[in-house]
Amino acid sequence: MPERTSTRDVDEHGRPPVAHRLLAEAAGTAFLVLAVAGTALFDTGFRDVHLGSGFVGVALALGISVFVGASAFGPVSGGHCNPAVTVGLATAGRFRWRDVPPYVAAQVVGAVVGGGAIALVAAASGRFAALSASGFASTGWGPLSPGGFGFWSAFSVEAITTGVFVAVVLIVTRRATAVTPLVIGLTLTAVALIAIPVSNGSFNPARSIGTAVYGGPTAAAQVWLSLVAPTLGALVVGAVARVLDWLGRDRVR
Repeated sequence: MPERTSTRDVDEHGRPPVAHRLLAEAAGTAFLVLAVAGTALFDTGFRDVHLGSGFVGVALALGISVFVGASAFGPVSGGHCNPAVTVGLATAGRFRWRDVPPYVAAQVVGAVVGGGAIALVAAASGRFAALSASGFASTGWGPLSPGGFGFWSAFSVEAITTGVFVAVVLIVTRRATAVTPLVIGLTLTAVALIAIPVSNGSFNPARSIGTAVYGGPTAAAQVWLSLVAPTLGALVVGAVARVLDWLGRDRVR
């Protein structure tokens, strides 16, 4: 007999239940932080998390984790795993604003859990204090910038690269195909290679919180930049997309 689809598997709009979607967002974000910050902190032998090919390794880890998250969790929750993406989609009219707060909350919880898993591994090896003193791969300017860039450089690169990333997400998800997650992942790898030397490359407020809570006072004091700048970039791009959609509909009429 063919299997019956239980009505409990979807809500009134044909989507997975909200609990499933929030769990998917938390799990995807936890994996992203684990992959990205774990690579940054563990890949260079704890001596200096910002040397040499570490930039490429972290950028690849970021792109791969987003590709995996979009592929695995996209069918459940959309695979945002990033408050900036959620806000950008909502601003563009592609996501309900009332779903933004629970999505963002789930993403932040997942990020803190992912960062906690790294902290647990570091503590087990007796390295947590050193990694925390280094900033725990947190994003920011000055002492948290791998290249020693200042505030405005870090703010600008976070806003611009997040805007580019959200723009690509809005474009490729309009008519999603099997390669959509790959395009999104590769885009994030490309912008990470630009931003990591400047700000340590966040593009994701949840990811920034997930490392800042373990990164000591400097990381905590600077985390606001990694909340405001990516969100600003996402809002601008989402608003532009909304206007372009409106103009397109008006022209069709």
